[in-house]
Amino acid sequence: MVMNILEAKARMNKIDIQSVFVVDNLKGYVVVEANDPNAAYQATDGVRHIKGQLRGELDFKDIEGYLVKKSTVTSLEKDQTVEITGGPFKGMKASITRIDHEKEEATVVLLDASYQLPVTVDANYLQVSSS
Repeated sequence: MVMNILEAKARMNKIDIQSVFVVDNLKGYVVVEANDPNAAYQATDGVRHIKGQLRGELDFKDIEGYLVKKSTVTSLEKDQTVEITGGPFKGMKASITRIDHEKEEATVVLLDASYQLPVTVDANYLQVSSS
């Protein structure tokens, strides 16, 4: 919603803004990219959900983690214990038996089952378990 308001305001008032960046993980923050700090101030001034400003420059490394999605498969290894975070087996612990890097899937054996049950799961639903 904030992005739509900023976009409409920038177009209507011909404010020179390069980009607006809103991330779910950064609750309450909107990053506005502009060549002139006054342009960013003009765009955000009076917008209902923006309460204040932190002026300054951000290095690319500060926001790179939000822009470049790192594949979950790269952090997984065979025989590693993981917890399933989504799907019908959510909350269960499992051991990885095979990893398919192209499809970003992993075949796991459920540790909570009474017999060995191999299941293929999307790698995004796997989180490395501490135990």
